[in-house]
Order: sequence, then structure tokens, then C-alpha cells
Amino acid sequence: MTWIKRIGFFLLTNILIMTTISIVTTLMGSMGFSIRAFGLDLTQLIVFCLMWGMAGSFISLLLSKMMAKWTMGVKVIDPKQASAHEMDVYRRVQSLAQRAHLPMPEVGIYESPEVNAFATGPSKSSALVAVSTGLLNRMNTQELEGVLAHELSHVANGDMVTLTLIQGVVNSFAMFISRIIAYVAANAVKEEMAHIVRIVVTIALDIVFSILGSMAVAYFSRQREFRADAGGAKLAGRESMISALESLRQMVEMPEDPRGEAIASFKISSKKGGFLSLFATHPALEDRILALKQMR
Repeated sequence: MTWIKRIGFFLLTNILIMTTISIVTTLMGSMGFSIRAFGLDLTQLIVFCLMWGMAGSFISLLLSKMMAKWTMGVKVIDPKQASAHEMDVYRRVQSLAQRAHLPMPEVGIYESPEVNAFATGPSKSSALVAVSTGLLNRMNTQELEGVLAHELSHVANGDMVTLTLIQGVVNSFAMFISRIIAYVAANAVKEEMAHIVRIVVTIALDIVFSILGSMAVAYFSRQREFRADAGGAKLAGRESMISALESLRQMVEMPEDPRGEAIASFKISSKKGGFLSLFATHPALEDRILALKQMR
């Protein structure tokens, strides 16, 4: 049930963004592009869709670290005031970051029973790596090393920016197609009904294409997870990475923290099931372990 809520939140967030944009731009006037005597001004439409489609994604990226700290209650570790346990986590991240030739990210811990960790931030030089108390209490040092290496690989691979660009392109494409169809639909009805038909069809199709687009974004997210696993194996050793995933697989039925739904793409794992797996941001743990074992 928690996994279903996670997928629902993921979809709902994007749908709300797209619906808000649709309503605002539609009510503002000409839907952001010109309707000429001979049809749509496709150049203006493309510019409009790219502008609005990419803007929301990049705003989310810029705010990602701040929002993650706030929603998850992350306590950033200050080396000058940290406990011995916190310093152990901090030094492990520091060592792995040096191996990966990365600037030192902020390191944090958040109170949660779930066994998980995440990385986020707008750039490699402004990243955050955070782990849950549930993970720290249940994983040994080898497994912890694998998890931290995986998260730093997300940073090194620029996954936050990559997924932001993909989401922006998907949003732009959804807006473009929905407005083309809405224009055709409006021309197919009586003139007095055209305006309302254009509004309704645009908003409805923005929602539908946002859902379909979420599947594409989730697919790319799953591919980035395999790459982060491979990067984690190079940083911490393949056995550490496999050990971390094996541990997660044993704990798969443990509760997930609902506060982390907005950053699901950048966690170490998430759950899977049936048709909804098409919206999953992570591959099955079994598939990830097999890929690591087959890695040369």
C-alpha cells in the first residue's frame, strides 16, 4: 500500500503542475500561442511549450535540496559538533567523494524507520547525501559503504540534472500534443462552443499525457539506477554494493517513510508490483543484484 501511495504522489505532483499551467495559461488569453487564419503558429507553440514545460522542472531542481531537508527533517552533519557516529558517516562520504573526484557534498541524517538513503541537489558542487536512522541501525559498515557509494554515483553521473531535463522535455511534449489536438477538436465544433472545448480538451489531455509521460521518466530513472549501482561498485567494491542490495532485499517489507515520496527517484530503493511497476523509479532489487554479478 505504501508503494501505491508513492506512485500516486509521484503522479499527482506532476499532474497538478501540468493542470495548473494549463488553467493559468488558458485563462490568460490565447493559450500562449497565436491562432492564425490558416492554423496554428507552430513556432510560437513550440517556444511556449518548451518554456513552460522546462521551467517547472528546473524550479524543482533548484529547490530540491532545500525541500528534501524540510520534508525529511534532515539534520546536516557539522564536523565541528558531530558525534562519533555522525563523524563516521561524514568521513565515509568524504573518502568516497575524494575517490570519485567530487566536491564534498553536505551529509545528513534523518529520523525514519525505513532503510533508505538519497542524494539530491542542483549540481555536483551543491549536493546533499542523506541516510535514514533505520539504515544506520540495521546495516553493517560494508553495506553502508555500498549505499553511500551508490548515492555519490548519482551525484557524479549528474542524475538530478538529467532527470530534470527528461521531465522537462516530457512535459513540453505533452503540452504540445494536447494543444494540437485541442485546436483540431475546437475546429470540429460550432464556433460558440470552440473556446470551451479548447479549454476542456487541453486540460484533460495535459493530465492524460502527464500520466503517460511519467512512465517514460520512470523508465529513464530505472536505467540511471543500474548505472549508479555500477558506479557504486567501482567506488566501494562490487561486494559492498551487492551486500547492500541483498540487505535491502531482506528488509523489503519494512515500512517506507511517506515524507520521501517527492524524492523517490534519488533513493537507494523502492518497491515494485504488477502494472504499477511501469511507474516505479527503481528496478527490482533482484535485477540490480544480477546486473552487478554479471558486471565485468
